[in-house]
Amino acid sequence: MKKLAFFFFLVFLSIQCSSCSDDDSIEEASLSVSVEELTFPANSGSKFFNILSNRDWVISGTTEWFSVDPLTGTGSEQETSIALTVKRNPNAEVRSAVITISADGLTREITVSQAGSELLILEQDMVEIDAEGGNFSVNLQVTNNYEMTIKGNWISQIKSLSEASEDFSVASNPSIFQRTGLVIFSMGDIKDTVTIVQSGIDVSIPDDNSGMASTALQLAANMKMGWNLGNSMEVPDGETAWGNPKTSQALIDAVAAAGFNAVRIPCAWDSHIENQETFKIEDAWLARVKEVVDYCYANDMYVILNIHWDGGWLEENISTGKQEEVNLKQEALWKQIAIHFRDYDERLLFAGTNEPNVEDASQMSVLLSYEQTFIDAVRSTGGRNAYRVLIFQGPSTDIDKTNTLMNTLPQDDVEDRLMAEVHYYSPWNFCGLTQDETWGDFYYFWGENYHVSGAEGRFPDWDCEEDYVLAQFQKMKSKFVDNGIPVILGEYGAIRRTISDNTEWQQLHYESRAYFNKYVTEQAKNYGLVPFYWDEGSLTNHGFGMIDRDQFEVGDQLLYDALIEGANAGVYPF
Repeated sequence: MKKLAFFFFLVFLSIQCSSCSDDDSIEEASLSVSVEELTFPANSGSKFFNILSNRDWVISGTTEWFSVDPLTGTGSEQETSIALTVKRNPNAEVRSAVITISADGLTREITVSQAGSELLILEQDMVEIDAEGGNFSVNLQVTNNYEMTIKGNWISQIKSLSEASEDFSVASNPSIFQRTGLVIFSMGDIKDTVTIVQSGIDVSIPDDNSGMASTALQLAANMKMGWNLGNSMEVPDGETAWGNPKTSQALIDAVAAAGFNAVRIPCAWDSHIENQETFKIEDAWLARVKEVVDYCYANDMYVILNIHWDGGWLEENISTGKQEEVNLKQEALWKQIAIHFRDYDERLLFAGTNEPNVEDASQMSVLLSYEQTFIDAVRSTGGRNAYRVLIFQGPSTDIDKTNTLMNTLPQDDVEDRLMAEVHYYSPWNFCGLTQDETWGDFYYFWGENYHVSGAEGRFPDWDCEEDYVLAQFQKMKSKFVDNGIPVILGEYGAIRRTISDNTEWQQLHYESRAYFNKYVTEQAKNYGLVPFYWDEGSLTNHGFGMIDRDQFEVGDQLLYDALIEGANAGVYPF
């Protein structure tokens, strides 16, 4: 019994000694941090500090304006580097926070502070002012002295009403053009700008329907045969730069004497802008265009005045990215044109574009906005323009694209005062191609009676002759004419070709060309399309010309006879 008791005593003593030995081996917890405070300037940035602890640790107390990385760590004999990154302080006040590092009951704190920014805050960035002018105030918050710059001599500073605002006066705008100015505030490297947009004066006058009684269909029925003053007024480098003489009264008299009672004037405007900010057209150019219109009026002719290719500023920029920019110019140009010709009676028609390059539904939507801007701009000027017949163009003035893509039309508040426009140069191999291409060869001949033996490949081998003309024109009749909208066939024709080594073919070519133009003219009228032959003045190889612009007489009798014969044979369906 005594031996057993002694055994248990030895076991207890052994356990106690072992416990004493383990306690002596446990290291005491430690935690040290390299900084007690971190200060930052107002800009964003990072700073670093170190943590040394033999226990696992965690950081708490972060806010939305700074971050800490990493936020946790394990005990180690090596220091851990910690990055603390602050965002820019947008406010003038200093801001601060405290982060806490904890490890096994131990804590350390670091105070984080960031300086305030120099503050320049404007409560508005744009001010719109009527043409009459007026005053406006800019409310602002600042923390230091600032400077102010005014761009626009029609804007002036007036005494501030309070320390929290600057006040300005805007003079009246004497022009029809919108203008834009700036007020720039700066404080050191900080800048902020207010844009001032002032509208132009209201150019509208009361509507006037005197001399404007005819509907679009009635006007179309009165246009017996149309002629294009091509390669003259639309030349960007000047009226005579493409080889034609300056347009004269004698030339237009000759056109009228030849039996044409309507003239289409392709016209450039972009190359005659004197102020690219307001798009103001040169007065001299407006006066010159008026002279040419008056030549036509002296012969009691109908006149179509358009914005032609004109460097492509509209035609080659039918995209959503250019839409706003183009619409601004479209509105400014057409307002000026409309005002300048506002007193002319119904014999003057406006056409919004020429051959706008459109390939798909998205571009079609953009084109509609350009055409709507045209209509709205003209109508806004009042007077006789409130009733003037206006012409919108199909996409690319291509019949198939127009038939497929133009499922919505521009809107007009005036009934029965719109016309559509397409062009016809099909097949191009015959009408305009001057050399063989990989996609096709040029043609000498056109028409079922002109498939000349031995000339295979130089006349169409696909359906693009008489039946094709009828099918194409029927599309426009169904889409527009049958719905009360006449169609202007604004351009058509076929070039003459020189066949130097075959006099028989040469004569057949001339006859085939005349037949094409007669057939297209006649069928255009039969389907409700008003024909305007494309005459660009050239009477030589590859030219479309019909009138001799130097001698003021018919220069291609065979072509002329064909056009007049077609015009007399065709009968409008309205």
